[in-house]
Amino acid sequence: MQTETSAPAMSKGTLLLACLVLAFTNFMVVLDTTIANVSVAHIAGGLGISSSEGTWVITSYAVAEAICVPLTGWLARRFGTVRVFALGMAGFGVFSLLCGMAWSLGSLVAFRIGQGLCGGPLMPISQTLLLSIFPKEKHAQATGIWAMTTIVAPILGPILGGTISDNWGWHWIFFINIPIAIICATGAVVLLRKAETKVEKAPIDTIGLMLLVLWVGALQLMLDLGREHDWFGNNFIVSLAVIAAIGFSFFVAWEWFEKDPAVNLKVFRYRGFTVSVIALVFAYGTFFASLVVIPQWLQGALGYTATWAGYATAFNGVAAVMMAPVVAKLSEKVDPRLLVSFGVLWLGATSLIRVFWWTSDSDFWTLALPQLIQGAGMPFFFVPLTSLALGAVEESEVASAAGVMNFLRTMSGAVATAIATTVWYDGAQATRAELSGVLNGPSRPCSRCRCTATRSSSPARS
Repeated sequence: MQTETSAPAMSKGTLLLACLVLAFTNFMVVLDTTIANVSVAHIAGGLGISSSEGTWVITSYAVAEAICVPLTGWLARRFGTVRVFALGMAGFGVFSLLCGMAWSLGSLVAFRIGQGLCGGPLMPISQTLLLSIFPKEKHAQATGIWAMTTIVAPILGPILGGTISDNWGWHWIFFINIPIAIICATGAVVLLRKAETKVEKAPIDTIGLMLLVLWVGALQLMLDLGREHDWFGNNFIVSLAVIAAIGFSFFVAWEWFEKDPAVNLKVFRYRGFTVSVIALVFAYGTFFASLVVIPQWLQGALGYTATWAGYATAFNGVAAVMMAPVVAKLSEKVDPRLLVSFGVLWLGATSLIRVFWWTSDSDFWTLALPQLIQGAGMPFFFVPLTSLALGAVEESEVASAAGVMNFLRTMSGAVATAIATTVWYDGAQATRAELSGVLNGPSRPCSRCRCTATRSSSPARS
């Protein structure tokens, strides 16, 4: 990796273009984690499958991406950072084209897996390249740019997915990636050649890779299928949980003592990195789960369409975009730990506002304003926290640390979403059962034979 004194000399124009290429790449990859969420019904109708089968379009991408993200460090050492970035971007574009041309569920899932495998390393590599081309004193600003795309992309995903699917067809949620992929892949080759890293003949850790695929795949399947199969009341879900737990244990033990690990877990020896990642996991998991639950509530309880539910939540991203550059500047003058603490308190306070302010009678702006307020505080948490995490490791371990951090961020979103949706649906069922009893009136024994059969106390209606 580039060191502080070996940052490539670039003109301001070249540096700006390179920054845009890296930012748009990360934005596109993160966007695809949520753009299909509101398009499942369209995809299911177009391919003649059920909605539950359509969710595999989301699952397959998430699993493939999660598996590849922590391999970023090894890929960068083995093939070169810029080369991996350009090839990954090109592959992402090709598989996006194939996804849009898919003719069946099997073909679409296969192409989404390819899309995830190519897109996974792009998130941490774009972050690593931003830090390598910017001088050390500009790292806070570079991190702010990257964090801004990470925050905004999953918010805009449902909006774009719903709008495009409603007006153009679900195929275009994949086709829109193609021109961006061509521009970014070409831009990387032209603009980032001086930032290429040395290639090492790093041996591949086959056993570590197999263990990674095993436990991540089992965990993701458990999270996606658990609610439909009554979680641990189902033997299949229990088996997946056991496989994930055992596979994870063996994976950690193997990678820690392996000389050339596929995933460098030794970055956790840095206290600053470990603490930052733990904070990121909990905060991002909570944030991402709200992106899933709030649109469901708006559509199910308030009658919003998918597009308008996305508009209501999008104000979160609007404020985040406006405040990210400000926070990046403050990071150069204020202790990042203070900014992170302020960001956590801000997120908690705005969540309480939503709890006590939102009702089933709320109008659009009553729903959108707390989102706007919360978005203004998000960069105070994400931007300096990312700087603290990557600033705590050695320069040669930045790619590995970024890969591990993005992997855990992705997994925290999946776990939190599974927990939040389960609590949401269980609560909805309990409330529905309670309301049904109240509306139908108390049950009482049959007046004729006093048997255990019950009837409503409310008068019968013809």
